[in-house]
Amino acid sequence: MNEEKLRELIRAIISEENADNLAIPIGVSNHHIHLTPEDFAILFPGQEITMKSKLKQVADFAANQTVTVVGPKGEIRNVRLLGPFRAHSQIELAKSEARQIGVEAPIRLSGDLDGTPSVLVKTPFAELMIQGVIVAKRHIHMSLDDAKTLDVKLGDSVSVEIKTEQRTTLFKDVIARPRHDFLLEMHLDTDEANAANIGKNSVAHLVKQEE
Repeated sequence: MNEEKLRELIRAIISEENADNLAIPIGVSNHHIHLTPEDFAILFPGQEITMKSKLKQVADFAANQTVTVVGPKGEIRNVRLLGPFRAHSQIELAKSEARQIGVEAPIRLSGDLDGTPSVLVKTPFAELMIQGVIVAKRHIHMSLDDAKTLDVKLGDSVSVEIKTEQRTTLFKDVIARPRHDFLLEMHLDTDEANAANIGKNSVAHLVKQEE
């Protein structure tokens, strides 16, 4: 083996060790809604969106405003609005919640809303039918440097292992979402988090795919 090939092998081993050791923080995503400026103006006339708390991703925040989501079989109250505004309004629920209110919500990445169902969204001021109910596909936000460490690119499907008290869970079909301004965080919904017994300090580790 020549010197250059030896260096490539060493770099590959170091990269693989770094990926194996990189602990990925977990964010549990409760039901929430994203709104366009136009839909916000209808549901909250005369108001401005106001921040309740910052979220981990730099631009994102939980707003003080909440809505009620109404389906054919029931409703979910106090669904938190997340900012900033989006180009298309979108409601994200856990699968169990969608079934509870009688909505067949597909598992999709955020923004993939073609053919998604509509629900009635209510506030004390107005109500509006909004098309765009999804169950969020599990994914990992990461910086471009994190993506290099983990040896993944945008849209890659990876597997992660999460070890918690009395339970080890392997999640497959986790989508990599690198972007220059993202911070490392895996997003699971409440159904997935409860199934894996996720706690405050739980982390995930990438699992090397078998060839």
